[in-house]
Amino acid sequence: MVPDGGPPRRAPDTGVHVLRGTELLPHLGALRSVYAAAFGAPPWNEGAAQADAFVARLRADAARPGFLAAVAFAEGEAAGFATAWTTPTPFPAGRCYPEVAAGLGQDRTTAWLCGARETDELAVRPDARGTGLAAALLAAVTEDAPDGRAWLLTSLRSPRAMAFYRRQGWTQATHPAPESRGIAVFLGPHHPARNEAARPL
Repeated sequence: MVPDGGPPRRAPDTGVHVLRGTELLPHLGALRSVYAAAFGAPPWNEGAAQADAFVARLRADAARPGFLAAVAFAEGEAAGFATAWTTPTPFPAGRCYPEVAAGLGQDRTTAWLCGARETDELAVRPDARGTGLAAALLAAVTEDAPDGRAWLLTSLRSPRAMAFYRRQGWTQATHPAPESRGIAVFLGPHHPARNEAARPL
């Protein structure tokens, strides 16, 4: 668990600031703007209603145990962000979590993911892509994960995102059929179970 409070810290040479808990709340408008720009285009095609729903979720997520966010500002505007928190025990049953548990099995889900650092969102403005910012944001919210236990899930709808996580050294741990348009679980590059994860057939 990461404690709330304390001053924001600046990740070296990246312009990325790490905020913990409710420190993020003054920046919700800036993050909404990034979210809308990042997810408004294909394959996501999300509109204003989805961006508003994201802000509402984020306001609640900031109270989660271990919540932290990495936010990058350029010329006074937010250019990208990542959010993460500690996955609770027992493993959650809402959102996409049942699909995660089905893919890994209950024992591995509990052993590998409960109590680990879970990256929930990673977004950068289209004009900031290819600059290394996404990698810096991801590192900022996972580099101090307890015992290296970091994980995330992403949609098969975005081959670009899947390829990005692999380039960062993350290991794909579930392999749904591509036509299912489901989600895949990735374990961080220092996760102790990364070598136990099933490889694709």
